Amino acid sequence: MFSAGESSGDRHAANMFLELKQSLPNIQGMGMGSTKMAEAGIKLTYDSTAIAVIGIVEVIKHYPEIKRALKLMQNTLIREKPDLLVCVDYKEFNYNLARFAKRHGIKVLFYVSPQIWAWREGRVKQYGKAVDMMAVIFPFETRYYEAEGIPVRYVGHPSVDKAITKLTKSDALQQFGLSGQQAVVGILPGSRPNEIKRLLPVMLNAAEAIRQKLPSVQFILPQADSIADSLIQTYLNKSACHITVVKHQPYDVMQCCDAIITTSGTATLEIALFTVPMVIAYKLSPITYLLGRLLVKTPFIGLPNIIAGKAIVKELIQHHANAQAMAAEILHILENPDYAKTMRQNLLQVKLALGEGGGSKNIARLALEMLA
Repeated sequence: MFSAGESSGDRHAANMFLELKQSLPNIQGMGMGSTKMAEAGIKLTYDSTAIAVIGIVEVIKHYPEIKRALKLMQNTLIREKPDLLVCVDYKEFNYNLARFAKRHGIKVLFYVSPQIWAWREGRVKQYGKAVDMMAVIFPFETRYYEAEGIPVRYVGHPSVDKAITKLTKSDALQQFGLSGQQAVVGILPGSRPNEIKRLLPVMLNAAEAIRQKLPSVQFILPQADSIADSLIQTYLNKSACHITVVKHQPYDVMQCCDAIITTSGTATLEIALFTVPMVIAYKLSPITYLLGRLLVKTPFIGLPNIIAGKAIVKELIQHHANAQAMAAEILHILENPDYAKTMRQNLLQVKLALGEGGGSKNIARLALEMLA
């Protein structure tokens, strides 16, 4: 049984299950997730799209539905008694589900550790009591669990394997109707509806400011599978810029770009794997942001910066995430080859730090060990 509450978790669970089926063709999967898990052959007991939110205020707004989903998953655990529960990310929800499963004698594999290195380090012990195994995706995370004697395994980051293009760069440019002679700027507004609402209008205003300085610039937006066409088009229809929208080919889009405006999250790591210069932007509700300022101890929110241990990519958070600042950074990247080259070199070091990949195979192998 799987429990994934967001787009990235849905994708990780799907890839893991596909690897499991290679070894156990008759294995059955079920649980909470979305389109990728369903496509992989996992029977969905709950579609997580409605609860894919981040932030204190957003969680409070959706709390009744989140509570209903948790109760449904708990009841399903009791009824189905799976051989293994795999909790994928979605920390607080899955922590509660994992505790429930342990109380009822069900093995728990937690995939993607909470960011205990960023805040609330004391959660290590709590999670240790709720899981049979913690699978981490960054090599430095193992030490936190080992220090407390909690079973932990570094499995590698799944994006290393999945950030693979289907086309060559020249073929992708041709397919998307882009010129290889003019700059291409990517716009990645996120995979959650509330991210689109907060950030896409600002990114589109930034695109207009960039176009005023560089009239020949081209813009492309890889639409996340979790985002409805109507939501994207609501904002694109108001923009004076022509934005090429592409579905189901995020990595082909990334390789075409000379610079990218992106939300914080897994996408920043995937962009880093293509060593494309970027600016990271994020906006939260005011209450969530203030609480974050008090609780979070890491100086960065962008994964490339966290892994590098220094600011290699500019981060624009909250009121700093405005159109003028986004446009200024993208123009700085496009107009200063040395600046862009340095950023690419630093992103290459991040890519090397993530290792050779094999994340989905490794997590599937770990699950098989636990099933055995």
